[in-house]
Amino acid sequence: MSARRSIADLSADLADRAESFCRQYFPEGRKQGNYWQVGDTSGAKGQSLAIRLQAQGGRKAGSWTDYATGQYGDLIDLLQERLGSATLKETLREAQSFLGEVPCPALPGGTQRAERSDAASSKRIARARKLFAAGKPVLGTLASTYLQGRGITRFGPALRYHPRVFLRQGEDDPNLPQRAPALLAKITDNRGQITGCARVFLDPSTGGLAEIESPKRILGQLYGHAIRFWSGTSGSDLIVGEGLENTLSIGTALPEFDLASCLTATHLGLFIPPPGIKRIWIARDNDEAGRKASMRLLNKLEPLGISCGDLLPNMGDFNDDLRALGRDTLRRSLFGAMRAQGLEIEDG
Repeated sequence: MSARRSIADLSADLADRAESFCRQYFPEGRKQGNYWQVGDTSGAKGQSLAIRLQAQGGRKAGSWTDYATGQYGDLIDLLQERLGSATLKETLREAQSFLGEVPCPALPGGTQRAERSDAASSKRIARARKLFAAGKPVLGTLASTYLQGRGITRFGPALRYHPRVFLRQGEDDPNLPQRAPALLAKITDNRGQITGCARVFLDPSTGGLAEIESPKRILGQLYGHAIRFWSGTSGSDLIVGEGLENTLSIGTALPEFDLASCLTATHLGLFIPPPGIKRIWIARDNDEAGRKASMRLLNKLEPLGISCGDLLPNMGDFNDDLRALGRDTLRRSLFGAMRAQGLEIEDG
């Protein structure tokens, strides 16, 4: 392979071997028709992320969409997400290793692609900010019906509701987008700037999740950021969780704690802690993806001098615990786990 071959050429070569690529880097996935389905970009089990294996109807092989987060791209993008690579060059070397090639492709094409990616990301962030601004407070809406139906009573200004949010089945959906009610949650960086908006599409007839593929989606940028809920008290502890409902379930039981929801196991492991935090409680789901994400975040926090505690649900996740055990029992369980890990606090 010539050292001057473009990244686009390398991406095309990966697409030609899309199924082999998926079997190597996403072995927990499975083939469904013309797609390889897996849980997320970390390779966890599931079906939220779909990778097209063969070109079809004018759509390119190797293109992918994570319907849980709204992310999409080609196999170069996906490989960088899978590896957690710090640089594009590291990703390209891995891609070449997979293809049995050695030299790096020329970076000018990559620079142009990165610039296009940055422009697209900025547009998505702008759309996310506009959408959240159009929402209204959740109390008295279908959004509060949904949350309260799951036993959640911890809300906050990070949540809003919109009765008619654009809904498209996927990036390549040729049909005109529909409109559906949705719970909105703003994703922010450590400066408080909105970088994205999570959308939880709802069924107006049941008050539950909409019966569509991937009713939970993200618009904008999530990497390293989170949905934040402040307790109103000054503290150096922060509870960082996976899904929105699971994090709010903990917040319902422990209203005196600040919360950050990273929405997925992958992004839990990528969370960037805000300044001034001395201890982070990692509230993960009770599965392998949650365990790996917790370890990744722990390894990131320890060099920063931030101590960590681990919070593990009794059941599959903390919303399961809240609904099965009730608020008071969950509160006692959480405090018991915290005390066992050195937290000196009285349950008032």
